[in-house]
Amino acid sequence: MNKFTVKDGTEIYFKDLGTGQPIFFHHGWPLSSDDWDAQMMFFLEKGFRVIAHDRRGHGRSTQTYKGNDMDTYAADVAELVEFLDLKDAIHIGHSTGGGEAIRYAAKHGKDRVAKVVLISAITPYMIADENNPEGVPLAVFDDIRHNTLHNRQQFYQDLTIPFYGYNRENAIVKKGIQDNWWRQGMMGGIKAQYDCIKVFSETDFT
Repeated sequence: MNKFTVKDGTEIYFKDLGTGQPIFFHHGWPLSSDDWDAQMMFFLEKGFRVIAHDRRGHGRSTQTYKGNDMDTYAADVAELVEFLDLKDAIHIGHSTGGGEAIRYAAKHGKDRVAKVVLISAITPYMIADENNPEGVPLAVFDDIRHNTLHNRQQFYQDLTIPFYGYNRENAIVKKGIQDNWWRQGMMGGIKAQYDCIKVFSETDFT
């Protein structure tokens, strides 16, 4: 297993395959680098170098109880990118990973980032308030926190239904995909995943 230790002692698990222009994948909550396996294989076969990591507290990285914030996530990426000496890299982020990719590029990516691709990423600011009346009510995220804290095992099974659109009429539910999502979620640490809910919902990227 490839693991890199960042400055606060947290071990970050990562995958690094191939040669050529690097593509760095940033996963969503509460998943891991495994969520990018199909995309990594596709681009590997196209001649790219593909990299993905398990964010701190997620997957096979250290189950951290501190440092679970967007600035630290981006700093972890910066240390890993420097360690791997990635240049002219394309960063692809989904959900929380989209925020992580943007924060990394903005704060650390000078002379190393070619472009950033956002796929269903978190928005610049999500919470509904007087400055963002069309945002998502904080109660929605409080419910995610409550269910993660008190019933994570079942909640992560239930989340796969809307996540993959299995609640749509005539949807074909694939249990293997559901089980793989659940497996990734349960590999991570509950404290880090709980903290990450605040990160992906309340971080201001404006």
